[in-house]
Amino acid sequence: MPQLPRFNIFWIYGIIAAFIIGWSLLSQENGDPVKGDWPMVEQMVEQGEVERIRVVNRETAEVFLKKEAVEKYHDGEDVTLKRMPATGAQLYFTIGSVDAFREDLKAVEEATAERVPVVYENEKNDWMNIVGSILPWLLIIGFWFFLMRSMRGGGAGGGAGIMNVGKARAQVFDKDNKKRVTFKDVAGLEEAKVEIMEIVDFLKHAEKYRELGAKIPKGALLVGPPGTGKTLLAKAVAGEANVPFLSISGSDFVEMFVGVGASRVRDLFEQAKQKAPCIVFIDEIDAIGRARGKNAGFSGNDERENTLNQLLTEMDGFQTNAGVIVLAATNRADILDKALMRAGRFDRQIEVGLPDVKEREEIFEVHLRPLKLDPQLDRSFLARQTPGFSGADIANVCNEAALIAARHEKKMIAKEDFLAAIDRIIGGLERKNKIITDAEKRKIAYHEAGHATVSWLLKHASPLIKVTIIPRGKALGAAWYLPEERQITTREQLMDEMASTLGGRVSEQLTFGEISTGALNDLERVTKQAYAMVAYYGMSEKVGNLSFYDSTGQSDMAFTKPYANETAEAIDSEARALIDRAYQMAEEVLTEHSEGLKALAELLLEREVIFTEDVERILGKRPKELEAEVSAESPSEVIAPESATQE
Repeated sequence: MPQLPRFNIFWIYGIIAAFIIGWSLLSQENGDPVKGDWPMVEQMVEQGEVERIRVVNRETAEVFLKKEAVEKYHDGEDVTLKRMPATGAQLYFTIGSVDAFREDLKAVEEATAERVPVVYENEKNDWMNIVGSILPWLLIIGFWFFLMRSMRGGGAGGGAGIMNVGKARAQVFDKDNKKRVTFKDVAGLEEAKVEIMEIVDFLKHAEKYRELGAKIPKGALLVGPPGTGKTLLAKAVAGEANVPFLSISGSDFVEMFVGVGASRVRDLFEQAKQKAPCIVFIDEIDAIGRARGKNAGFSGNDERENTLNQLLTEMDGFQTNAGVIVLAATNRADILDKALMRAGRFDRQIEVGLPDVKEREEIFEVHLRPLKLDPQLDRSFLARQTPGFSGADIANVCNEAALIAARHEKKMIAKEDFLAAIDRIIGGLERKNKIITDAEKRKIAYHEAGHATVSWLLKHASPLIKVTIIPRGKALGAAWYLPEERQITTREQLMDEMASTLGGRVSEQLTFGEISTGALNDLERVTKQAYAMVAYYGMSEKVGNLSFYDSTGQSDMAFTKPYANETAEAIDSEARALIDRAYQMAEEVLTEHSEGLKALAELLLEREVIFTEDVERILGKRPKELEAEVSAESPSEVIAPESATQE
């Protein structure tokens, strides 16, 4: 038996179109009447050529001519009248009113003794009647069809339907995905890769672990500052593991409908169980994982807590061999609920921190691949010029450098383009047209020269790269430093940094005998640093080895300070003493090297920008560099081969 063709909705459309065409063809007579007017018809009535007139809907008059009259006009020279149909109405015209038409026709009949029958009819538009009766049903059927399709989630993805509002909107990646990201595309993050690879290896070779009775961690939390590559690392896991990878954002669980969040969590893990072994990745998990009960009494919305409760239940309910591993990423691990962080849910935290100089060089290599670069460009130089930059910042630097080079009609991206891009990102756009008086410009120059002088001459301060008095962003002047990448900082190093920060204020006081508001940002940074030294780092003899820093992030729940008023007074007093000491250090340096300060300031006024070599030419080498040279030349500092062998 031959297979019948499948039903298609376009069949109905075809039938309707055929019906419309057939209706128009069947209802059409031999020809359409010619449009005329009353004077033309009046002349025909006088000549006895009109057989009858039909008035339709009291507005249109159709004129039927006698047979011989029709033949006469067909043989005539009037082109318009030649087109009159042989049957039916030959002419039509519009009447103003029925009464006026009657009077005009009566006058003609009395003058010519001709009598013309007139019929009055009311016609309804059958097609409009049909459409008017069918259209409501078509609308009802169309709406019902759309509603049923929406309930099935058709056309807009799995979670778009009305009945699918509780379905998880997770993106599924598998080994057949064309746009795969692997660990080769992730520069740096070597320690994080090692921990992540353990999870990937378990999914690939699960039996090796099960034979020894090992249990793979059920969850791993990627923690780190924004832009360090947490999501990119998760994408690399999806590319490396030959298992399904379900990705979803924490905000996708939050909905205005009650119970939707918990329903989506259940559906997500149900999908994961069906695809096991697989990985579930929840990006920005702090959207639903915030600690419960913190805002009790101030919030009437429990939907987020219900979602978190469901997530806790699902994560803790897996069997060892379920093969479902949960990855999550956040930069706010301190606000996550403790129940979420306990063993059995997120067993381990993987720190994804800011890259060091070596990792930054690797990241530059990744982002410089598609760019057309100057062959002389040194990648290690770029890495050294970007301390504290995240992977996202480095990508932004590379793109900004390309934009700057293109703006200047260059064929390749050179070193100066990258330096301009770094300055643009750190300090903002240059505002060369900003109106600054000569007196203000002079104060800005001496302020920035004060920073440069103190930071150059103090042993532990960060070395200077560039000083400018060209306004950038909100700043009227700026100094760029290259801080040493260290893990711990001593009291002496902090004091030198505070002194260099206060160098601008001290320079204004010594040079002009007055101070200005230009040191606002400097004073803010110094004040925070001094209070941190006293209250956090225990670097005050009077306060002692106490720290009031709260690493748990729960300090916002405390209604009182964790120390007495006397201790608060001591903290204030010690912070002020540290700032006064740093001010005194800066004052001693600038007083001793007043000529160098003046030379730097005047050079700044002349050039607007000075660099490391200019400062070294005026002030000489830094104390730390001189000390390094002396240590290298001094025989007493050289370790004997014997002692090295003993160690």
